[in-house]
Amino acid sequence: MISLEPHVDGVILTVRAQPGARRNGIQGEHAGMLKVYVTQAPEKGKANQAILAVLSQELKLRSSQIELIAGETARQKRFLVRGIEREVLRSRLNALLSRERS
Repeated sequence: MISLEPHVDGVILTVRAQPGARRNGIQGEHAGMLKVYVTQAPEKGKANQAILAVLSQELKLRSSQIELIAGETARQKRFLVRGIEREVLRSRLNALLSRERS
C-alpha cells in the first residue's frame, strides 16, 4: 500500500522516480512508494518537472496542487499534494493502480 502522510497543508505522497524510461507513466508501487517513470533525463530538474506533469495528469490534479518538498536529486521524492483529502487521494491511487494491473 502506498504511504500517504497527513500534513498541515495537505497530504505527502512518496514517489520512487525512474528517469530516462521509454515512456511516461505510473508503474505501480515499490516499498510503499508510487513508482513513476519519465522519459526525461535527471538533469536541471527536467525529470522532476516531468514527474509533476505525470502526477497531475494521472491523479486529475492541477499542477499547482503538487509541490516537490524533498528528494530533488534522489530517486525517492516526497511531494506535498494540496487541496485534496487523504482518502480521496488514496481512492484515486487505488483506481489508477488497479487500471495499471489490468
